[in-house]
Amino acid sequence: MISSREEVTALILAQKVAKGIKWCAVAEAVGLSKEWTTAACLGQMALDKEQASKVGEIFELTDEAVAWLQIAPYKGSLPTAVPTDPLIYRWYELVNVYGSTIKELIHEEFGDGIMSAIDFSMDIQREPNPNGDRVNVVFSGKFLPYKTY
Repeated sequence: MISSREEVTALILAQKVAKGIKWCAVAEAVGLSKEWTTAACLGQMALDKEQASKVGEIFELTDEAVAWLQIAPYKGSLPTAVPTDPLIYRWYELVNVYGSTIKELIHEEFGDGIMSAIDFSMDIQREPNPNGDRVNVVFSGKFLPYKTY
């Protein structure tokens, strides 16, 4: 019996390693971006029945695990308040260093509000560079102004 979404994530990761599955292949089979599909497989998004069934086929999951893929997850969960994984920590550092700059520039351009992480898309690509390949990340979120009442 499965008692948490984290258990399903662990099953998916174990099968990914055992079978040599690439996230881009899973995304292609599901019909969504590699970024969103990976987030869903890692427990940060809920899949609909058809998407969950496809993921279940790819990773040879039980019907119970497929059902867990369709439940709204607890989002934004990291194992520690300050990330210890070096790659994730660099994102934490990026927000600490540039967060106030991003906030200031968004407010200057759009006014008082936030960038949605719900009405949102992300694209991660390798950018060839003679000095060493670069990671190109593009976030696109709808601007949501604060309302007066």
